[in-house]
Amino acid sequence: MSVTRIFSDLHYGDRASRIRALAAIRPLLEGVTALVLNGDTIDTRPGPSLELTRELQEETRKFFASTGVPTTFITGNHDPDISTHHTLDLADGQVFVTHGDIIFEELVPWGQDAPFVRRRIAEEIALLEPSARDALDPRLGAYRRVAASIPQRHQSERNALKYAVGFLKDTVWPPLRILHVLRAWKRAPGLAAALARRHRPSADFIVIGHIHRPGFWLTPNGVVVINTGSFTPPLGGWLVDVLTDRLQVRSIVSRRGKFHAGPVVKEFPLRRA
Repeated sequence: MSVTRIFSDLHYGDRASRIRALAAIRPLLEGVTALVLNGDTIDTRPGPSLELTRELQEETRKFFASTGVPTTFITGNHDPDISTHHTLDLADGQVFVTHGDIIFEELVPWGQDAPFVRRRIAEEIALLEPSARDALDPRLGAYRRVAASIPQRHQSERNALKYAVGFLKDTVWPPLRILHVLRAWKRAPGLAAALARRHRPSADFIVIGHIHRPGFWLTPNGVVVINTGSFTPPLGGWLVDVLTDRLQVRSIVSRRGKFHAGPVVKEFPLRRA
């Protein structure tokens, strides 16, 4: 039986990532027919060291090429140019996969530069032909152009203390910013379901990442929203396996410094098996 495995938000190369070496995720590829990395695998945006960013990209591509598992990289807001794939449709269109930042008008509602990003996205959308402004692919292209123009912040810091200070400044300072995180968590399932229903009306599932909160939601419009979390603290990550006749949501567990597929959290049948 074929198994297409999906997970996201490795953030490899970022000090916050629990992945210190890509070999640590090799157990997650065992028995897998195809792999989908749903955004924010690494950070390819402009940083203080272009050479370091290039080395990170080369290491990542070589590793996944060496696994023998066909791998599809889907772009995220941190790796907007890692591939030309912004979305993916699986299981005869029943499963729609995209990173998830497209559901927000400012990419990262809790980010320090959210107002600036919101303006930039509005400007990019305005440059599109009127007939294309509500189409998914042109909008995603606009989002990716804006994301590629935002420089790395604390993500590129090598010093542990400076990284911690930068992380707090960029993410949770002032303390009221945590309310933006909680609001994004609350809004995400409904926004993602609406995105799927509008642009993939035949999809039963939408798989996203981005907000770093693993979970699944059965929404009023009938779309099941699944978020795969991340490989960063504190909430960890899940994976999604698309099999011939069903979709499984599984936890990701760490044992002796390596990551493995954990217990099944939820299983859904596929209508068109």
